[in-house]
Amino acid sequence: MNYLEKLEDFIKQKNGTILTSDLEDLNIPRIYLSKLVDMGKLERVSRGVYVSPETIEDEMYYMQCKYPRIIYSHETALFLHNLTDRTPFEYSATVSSSYKVVKNICENFKIYYIKNDLHSLGITDSMTSFGNKIKVYNVERTICDIVRSRNKIDIQIVNEALKRYIKLTSTDYALLIQYAKKLKVEKLIKNYMEVLL
Repeated sequence: MNYLEKLEDFIKQKNGTILTSDLEDLNIPRIYLSKLVDMGKLERVSRGVYVSPETIEDEMYYMQCKYPRIIYSHETALFLHNLTDRTPFEYSATVSSSYKVVKNICENFKIYYIKNDLHSLGITDSMTSFGNKIKVYNVERTICDIVRSRNKIDIQIVNEALKRYIKLTSTDYALLIQYAKKLKVEKLIKNYMEVLL
Protein backbone atom coordinates (compact mmCIF):
# COMPACT_ATOMS: atom_id res chain seq x y z
CA MET A 1 0.00 0.00 0.00
CA ASN A 2 1.48 3.37 -0.99
CA TYR A 3 1.37 6.54 1.13
CA LEU A 4 -1.74 7.99 -0.54
CA GLU A 5 -3.70 4.74 -0.16
CA LYS A 6 -2.58 4.39 3.45
CA LEU A 7 -3.62 7.98 4.14
CA GLU A 8 -7.03 7.62 2.46
CA ASP A 9 -7.66 4.40 4.41
CA PHE A 10 -6.79 6.14 7.69
CA ILE A 11 -9.11 9.06 6.87
CA LYS A 12 -12.00 6.62 6.33
CA GLN A 13 -11.27 5.00 9.72
CA LYS A 14 -11.36 8.43 11.36
CA ASN A 15 -14.76 9.36 9.86
CA GLY A 16 -13.22 11.71 7.30
CA THR A 17 -11.02 13.75 9.65
CA ILE A 18 -7.22 13.83 9.89
CA LEU A 19 -4.76 15.95 11.85
CA THR A 20 -1.26 16.77 10.71
CA SER A 21 -0.04 15.14 13.93
CA ASP A 22 -1.54 11.83 12.70
CA LEU A 23 0.98 11.80 9.84
CA GLU A 24 3.85 11.42 12.29
CA ASP A 25 2.25 8.32 13.82
CA LEU A 26 1.68 6.90 10.33
CA ASN A 27 5.23 7.76 9.16
CA ILE A 28 3.83 9.58 6.13
CA PRO A 29 5.49 12.79 4.89
CA ARG A 30 3.26 15.91 5.09
CA ILE A 31 3.53 16.46 1.35
CA TYR A 32 0.95 13.69 0.86
CA LEU A 33 -1.58 15.70 2.83
CA SER A 34 -1.00 18.61 0.45
CA LYS A 35 -1.42 16.25 -2.49
CA LEU A 36 -4.84 15.14 -1.24
CA VAL A 37 -5.85 18.81 -0.81
CA ASP A 38 -4.68 19.57 -4.39
CA MET A 39 -6.65 16.56 -5.65
CA GLY A 40 -9.80 17.88 -3.92
CA LYS A 41 -9.98 14.88 -1.58
CA LEU A 42 -9.35 16.94 1.59
CA GLU A 43 -10.14 20.44 2.81
CA ARG A 44 -8.31 22.36 5.52
CA VAL A 45 -10.84 23.49 8.16
CA SER A 46 -8.47 24.68 10.87
CA ARG A 47 -4.76 24.82 11.57
CA GLY A 48 -3.60 21.21 11.40
CA VAL A 49 -7.11 19.82 10.74
CA TYR A 50 -8.35 18.40 7.44
CA VAL A 51 -11.65 16.78 6.48
CA SER A 52 -12.85 15.02 3.37
CA PRO A 53 -15.36 17.09 1.31
CA GLU A 54 -18.24 14.66 1.95
CA THR A 55 -17.65 14.83 5.72
CA ILE A 56 -19.55 17.28 7.87
CA GLU A 57 -17.07 19.21 9.98
CA ASP A 58 -17.24 17.97 13.58
CA GLU A 59 -15.60 20.71 15.62
CA MET A 60 -16.17 18.99 18.99
CA TYR A 61 -14.35 15.91 17.75
CA TYR A 62 -11.38 17.53 16.07
CA MET A 63 -10.83 20.08 18.85
CA GLN A 64 -10.55 17.26 21.37
CA CYS A 65 -8.24 15.35 19.02
CA LYS A 66 -5.99 18.42 18.82
CA TYR A 67 -6.24 19.21 22.53
CA PRO A 68 -6.87 15.87 24.32
CA ARG A 69 -6.70 17.43 27.79
CA ILE A 70 -9.97 19.31 27.30
CA ILE A 71 -12.94 17.39 28.69
CA TYR A 72 -16.42 18.49 27.67
CA SER A 73 -18.31 19.64 30.74
CA HIS A 74 -21.01 21.91 32.19
CA GLU A 75 -23.58 23.12 29.60
CA THR A 76 -22.08 20.99 26.82
CA ALA A 77 -22.15 17.86 28.99
CA LEU A 78 -25.75 18.63 30.00
CA PHE A 79 -26.68 18.74 26.31
CA LEU A 80 -24.82 15.51 25.52
CA HIS A 81 -26.54 13.75 28.45
CA ASN A 82 -29.99 15.09 27.44
CA LEU A 83 -30.31 17.07 30.66
CA THR A 84 -31.11 20.25 28.71
CA ASP A 85 -32.78 21.10 25.42
CA ARG A 86 -30.66 24.21 24.94
CA THR A 87 -27.95 23.81 22.35
CA PRO A 88 -24.86 25.53 23.81
CA PHE A 89 -23.77 28.75 22.06
CA GLU A 90 -20.18 27.79 22.77
CA TYR A 91 -18.61 24.57 23.97
CA SER A 92 -17.85 24.25 27.68
CA ALA A 93 -14.76 22.31 28.64
CA THR A 94 -12.71 21.72 31.75
CA VAL A 95 -8.93 21.66 31.90
CA SER A 96 -6.54 21.13 34.78
CA SER A 97 -5.34 24.33 36.43
CA SER A 98 -1.77 23.67 35.28
CA TYR A 99 -2.80 23.48 31.59
CA LYS A 100 -1.94 26.51 29.46
CA VAL A 101 -4.96 27.17 27.27
CA VAL A 102 -4.02 28.25 23.76
CA LYS A 103 -5.78 31.14 22.01
CA ASN A 104 -7.57 28.77 19.63
CA ILE A 105 -9.38 27.10 22.54
CA CYS A 106 -10.23 30.40 24.25
CA GLU A 107 -11.93 31.64 21.07
CA ASN A 108 -14.13 28.54 20.75
CA PHE A 109 -14.75 27.43 24.33
CA LYS A 110 -15.99 28.51 27.72
CA ILE A 111 -13.14 27.18 29.87
CA TYR A 112 -13.41 25.97 33.45
CA TYR A 113 -10.35 25.12 35.55
CA ILE A 114 -10.03 22.38 38.15
CA LYS A 115 -7.23 21.06 40.37
CA ASN A 116 -5.04 18.50 38.60
CA ASP A 117 -6.12 15.63 40.86
CA LEU A 118 -9.82 16.26 40.10
CA HIS A 119 -9.49 16.69 36.32
CA SER A 120 -9.95 13.00 35.46
CA LEU A 121 -12.77 12.42 37.98
CA GLY A 122 -15.85 11.05 36.19
CA ILE A 123 -14.60 11.02 32.59
CA THR A 124 -16.68 8.89 30.26
CA ASP A 125 -17.17 8.47 26.51
CA SER A 126 -19.96 10.09 24.55
CA MET A 127 -20.78 10.63 20.90
CA THR A 128 -21.05 13.86 18.98
CA SER A 129 -24.14 14.36 16.83
CA PHE A 130 -21.94 13.19 13.90
CA GLY A 131 -21.12 9.85 15.56
CA ASN A 132 -17.56 10.57 16.69
CA LYS A 133 -16.36 9.47 20.13
CA ILE A 134 -15.40 12.22 22.59
CA LYS A 135 -14.54 12.49 26.29
CA VAL A 136 -17.11 14.11 28.56
CA TYR A 137 -17.82 14.09 32.28
CA ASN A 138 -20.47 11.60 33.38
CA VAL A 139 -23.90 12.70 34.59
CA GLU A 140 -23.05 12.82 38.32
CA ARG A 141 -19.86 14.82 37.77
CA THR A 142 -21.77 17.18 35.45
CA ILE A 143 -24.45 17.79 38.10
CA CYS A 144 -21.74 18.62 40.65
CA ASP A 145 -20.01 20.91 38.15
CA ILE A 146 -23.12 22.96 37.34
CA VAL A 147 -23.96 23.34 41.02
CA ARG A 148 -20.36 24.33 41.72
CA SER A 149 -20.43 26.89 38.87
CA ARG A 150 -24.08 27.95 39.36
CA ASN A 151 -23.16 31.67 39.37
CA LYS A 152 -21.78 31.37 35.82
CA ILE A 153 -24.70 29.38 34.38
CA ASP A 154 -28.29 30.42 33.71
CA ILE A 155 -30.31 29.35 36.79
CA GLN A 156 -33.07 27.94 34.55
CA ILE A 157 -30.54 25.56 32.98
CA VAL A 158 -29.36 24.44 36.43
CA ASN A 159 -32.92 23.87 37.72
CA GLU A 160 -34.05 22.01 34.59
CA ALA A 161 -30.94 19.77 34.67
CA LEU A 162 -31.52 18.87 38.33
CA LYS A 163 -35.20 18.06 37.67
CA ARG A 164 -34.26 15.85 34.73
CA TYR A 165 -31.46 14.19 36.71
CA ILE A 166 -33.76 12.93 39.46
CA LYS A 167 -36.09 11.43 36.82
CA LEU A 168 -33.30 9.36 35.24
CA THR A 169 -33.46 5.62 35.85
CA SER A 170 -29.66 5.48 35.90
CA THR A 171 -29.08 7.98 38.72
CA ASP A 172 -26.37 6.97 41.16
CA TYR A 173 -26.89 9.05 44.31
CA ALA A 174 -23.97 7.40 46.11
CA LEU A 175 -21.63 8.41 43.28
CA LEU A 176 -23.17 11.90 43.20
CA ILE A 177 -22.43 12.40 46.91
CA GLN A 178 -18.94 10.92 46.51
CA TYR A 179 -18.16 13.45 43.74
CA ALA A 180 -19.88 16.25 45.68
CA LYS A 181 -17.56 15.64 48.66
CA LYS A 182 -14.45 15.76 46.45
CA LEU A 183 -15.68 18.90 44.65
CA LYS A 184 -16.75 20.51 47.95
CA VAL A 185 -20.44 20.93 47.05
CA GLU A 186 -21.89 18.16 49.22
CA LYS A 187 -24.09 20.47 51.32
CA LEU A 188 -25.45 22.26 48.23
CA ILE A 189 -26.17 19.00 46.40
CA LYS A 190 -27.98 17.58 49.44
CA ASN A 191 -30.07 20.75 49.75
CA TYR A 192 -31.06 20.58 46.07
CA MET A 193 -31.90 16.89 46.34
CA GLU A 194 -34.04 17.41 49.47
CA VAL A 195 -36.10 20.05 47.67
CA LEU A 196 -36.54 17.97 44.52
CA LEU A 197 -37.10 14.50 45.98
